[in-house]
Amino acid sequence: MKTLKSGVRVLGIAESFVQGANKSVLAGVVMRRDMVIDGTAFGFSTIGGTDATDAVLNIFASLQRKDINYIMLSGCVISWFNIIDPERVCSEINVPVIGVTYEDSGGLADDIMHHFPGDEERLSAYKKLGIRERVILKTGYDVYLRSWGVDNTEACFVCDSFTKEGRIPEPLRVAGIVARAAMRSMVH
Repeated sequence: MKTLKSGVRVLGIAESFVQGANKSVLAGVVMRRDMVIDGTAFGFSTIGGTDATDAVLNIFASLQRKDINYIMLSGCVISWFNIIDPERVCSEINVPVIGVTYEDSGGLADDIMHHFPGDEERLSAYKKLGIRERVILKTGYDVYLRSWGVDNTEACFVCDSFTKEGRIPEPLRVAGIVARAAMRSMVH
């Protein structure tokens, strides 16, 4: 059975935003395979904007690390249709990117066309993400993956290695908690 070394690190990035805000908070959590957290960073993206990819790249750059083996994204469409370009992230920093989502859907193309009529660039960015693949984790839960720089078999293996229970890999679960806490502190 294949295993990842305890020092393998994932940068998990998740976001939080509140209704009426113009920015969302992105939290990045660096987690080792042994589930030790050894880095955090924050970024911001515009609700309904087109700056999510830059926000992810800025989080990575702010960490000033060369030991991150994978980037895991809690979705590639965040902040009300602000679409991350994982292919660009992967190519600019030369680290594989894994997009993880949790719900089956027919896609977001119709929603994008409804909320952003005539925005062909946004629609094209969404379509460029490609099809998600449903995989079943060792916990018995299913998730939907897209990957860049690795195939979905390796992406599933990485997700399995970082998932203790349920369906959310720990770097994304912790990043989501941190992002929500940061957002709460900003609105209060």
